[in-house]
Amino acid sequence: MTTTPTRRTAHAAKEAPMQAPKRSAQRTIHGSPWIAAAFAAPLMIYLIAFYAYPLIRSIDLSVHDYNIRAFVQGDAEFVGLANYIDVVQSNLFPQALWNTFLFVGVSIVFQYAIGLALAVFFRHNFRLSSLLRALFLVPWLLPLIVSASTWAWMMNSDSGIINSFLGAVGLDPVNWITSPDTALLSVIIANIWLGIPFNLVILYSGLQNIPDEVYEAAALDGAGAWKTFWRITFPLLRPVSAITILLGLVYTLKVVDIVWIMTKGGPANSSLTLAVWSYREAFGTGQPAFSPASAIGNLLIVIALVFGLFYIRLQRREEH
Repeated sequence: MTTTPTRRTAHAAKEAPMQAPKRSAQRTIHGSPWIAAAFAAPLMIYLIAFYAYPLIRSIDLSVHDYNIRAFVQGDAEFVGLANYIDVVQSNLFPQALWNTFLFVGVSIVFQYAIGLALAVFFRHNFRLSSLLRALFLVPWLLPLIVSASTWAWMMNSDSGIINSFLGAVGLDPVNWITSPDTALLSVIIANIWLGIPFNLVILYSGLQNIPDEVYEAAALDGAGAWKTFWRITFPLLRPVSAITILLGLVYTLKVVDIVWIMTKGGPANSSLTLAVWSYREAFGTGQPAFSPASAIGNLLIVIALVFGLFYIRLQRREEH
């Protein structure tokens, strides 16, 4: 049977729209790498400018003997790992490492425990819950210099409000930030206060993702509040808890401002941490020692990286 021209035209008209998307799809596929590169370019520029270059520069500082003259003339002597060896063999290293371990460990434990307790408390909505949650965010919103200065005033040996309260109840005053026995404890207390809001916000958000049906089923089974927390809340909150602790650890490792404003690492280096030691070597003595400061900072990066890899391994184990 012979097909008429009218039928051939109609048949071609039906096929034409079906072929056009193929050519359009081919153009989109061929152009997609350039589009992807354009979208990724700002991120890559940001990572190179603010992460890769500073890290490379820090490594370069640590393997050369930089001083003010070397910065001006650009002729710093290459010393290899000598700065790292000097830092590790220094008399300050064991004390700074131990203080860092105590500062980070005690801070994270209490920040997480108090933040989790408050998150569980605020999970049950009541009339003033929103207002109280907002008030608990105040330490997070204040500038660190204000918070540190306030804690230094409160812990002042002569006119501090804490010693005034101790005297009102018949206790002896404590030299909070001027005694080697209590200086580290003082900055830990201030740092705990500063970190509670972060833990509260993250853990409270995690609690909102736990279905109410799970708690209703536990109540029908006769589970009490304590058993419900250990069998339901805490296990289901484990992924959020892991990332909260990891972020808190990385942040606390590099805390300088709160310690520097309150004690400057003293007295007698009793509150000196690795981060404060690095800052003091670079900017706190009037005679900058940039290379040792960079070596100390790079050691902190390695410590944070080790904990980060440990977290990734735990996450993979949880997924399996």
